[in-house]
Amino acid sequence: MALILVRGESNSKVLNAIADMERHGNLNLITKPKVIDTSFADSLVESILNSKLKTKSNIAVAFFVKEDATLSIIQVKKIHPPAHIVVVSEEYDAYNKLYDLLDTAKAFEGYRSHKAKNEGMIDYTIKGKERHIKNEKLNSYIKK
Repeated sequence: MALILVRGESNSKVLNAIADMERHGNLNLITKPKVIDTSFADSLVESILNSKLKTKSNIAVAFFVKEDATLSIIQVKKIHPPAHIVVVSEEYDAYNKLYDLLDTAKAFEGYRSHKAKNEGMIDYTIKGKERHIKNEKLNSYIKK
């Protein structure tokens, strides 16, 4: 499980970066993205990189993915997202601060995962009851 911080200029760029991580980086989000204070996020990234940032962010979100930190870094390097993505591992001092901050942070509006909750299953609701249909050919779909 890895903790990921995404900084960007706008909500749409952050949403695109998260979607790129899911679709092209094959990372699986296990928590919904939470909004983080931008000044805290910028200072956290500066401490990890040991250098000053060229630009400040307008929006920052953090979330956990199922994959470990090493695999997450490798997968993020393969894509070219429109926002700054940092994998925060447990070896950094700021990890615990960010971890604690996620408990009280509000959810990031607009995020919807394109992956099925149960791989190979179609999830839907009829009259308040959840249904799951097995489909061997289906591995992802767009859920409202």
